[in-house]
Formats: sequence, structure tokens, C-alpha cells
Amino acid sequence: MEKEKFIEEVEKMTVVEIAELVKAMEEKFGISAALPSAAHAPAEAAEEKTAFTVVLAGVGDKKIEVIKVVRDATQKGLKEAKDMVDAAATAPQVIKEGIKKEEAEDLKKKFEAAGAKVELK
Repeated sequence: MEKEKFIEEVEKMTVVEIAELVKAMEEKFGISAALPSAAHAPAEAAEEKTAFTVVLAGVGDKKIEVIKVVRDATQKGLKEAKDMVDAAATAPQVIKEGIKKEEAEDLKKKFEAAGAKVELK
């Protein structure tokens, strides 16, 4: 496949599809797409990230449980939470932004316990 044609195909993919592609390539070729460790990075890049965004990337089989976690995390009503979860079935949805690492990881655990796929950014 031509490089330009491959790039055009990747441009059509969703974030979730690209993440799955990267994972498959890592497994197939025994490589890692992770950034080099901070020891090899410039001093500015070595600073730890302090604000995180929780993104609901997939709902899973326990939709009602996921809706409950969304309601708890966002303080939204049932309809708004359900709409966010329904939208996450087709495209990743930002649940909470600018939160501390501990809160983001705790929220991620709650979503994963409910069967959802979550990304921290």
C-alpha cells in the first residue's frame, strides 16, 4: 500500500479505531508507541501533568451502570447522563476536565468496574 493512501485511510478513522490499530501494530511487531522516558526528554517535558480529562471511549454491556457513574461524576440528570452514554457508543465523550490525577484514576476505576472503556488525557 502506498504511504499516502495509508495516511488517507488513517485520517478517516476515529480516535478509538486509531488506538486499536496502534495496539495491534505494537503486538504484531513487538514495538511500543509510547514516548521515551522522561529521563531522555528535555527538562520542560519532564514536569508531571497535573490536570486530567476523563473521556468515555466505550460503554460496554452494563449501560445502566455506566449511566449511574456518569450521573455521579457530573451531577447531571438522568436524561443528560443517558444522552452522554448513548453518544459515547459512536464517539468518545468528555466526562470531566481539569481534575487531579487521583480523582481521574478513581473515576476511571469506577467506569471500568461498570464495564466501560475510559481514557485519561
